[in-house]
Amino acid sequence: MSGYWFYILASKPNGTLYAGMTNDLVRRVYEHREGLVDGFTKEYAVKMLVYYERYDDPQTAIQREKNVKHWSRKWKIELIQKMNPEWRDLYEDIVR
Repeated sequence: MSGYWFYILASKPNGTLYAGMTNDLVRRVYEHREGLVDGFTKEYAVKMLVYYERYDDPQTAIQREKNVKHWSRKWKIELIQKMNPEWRDLYEDIVR
């Protein structure tokens, strides 16, 4: 899965949200899931991959992350529900 990724994790459906950016989505989500990343996601058990987007360049992915982090919670939830209305953990989809 090459490229650059903007992603959103959740602690549970409609739970605590975290938005991030990476160049290796599988590795980064694994790190969050296993508690290998100290900080917010570990403290609040934010482990479910509920949304992601792929970009060809890092600047666009970084800008998307910055923009979405400033959105209201309502807008973030609407974004997630467009792609993932059931709030499934999408991790298994990306490791296949």
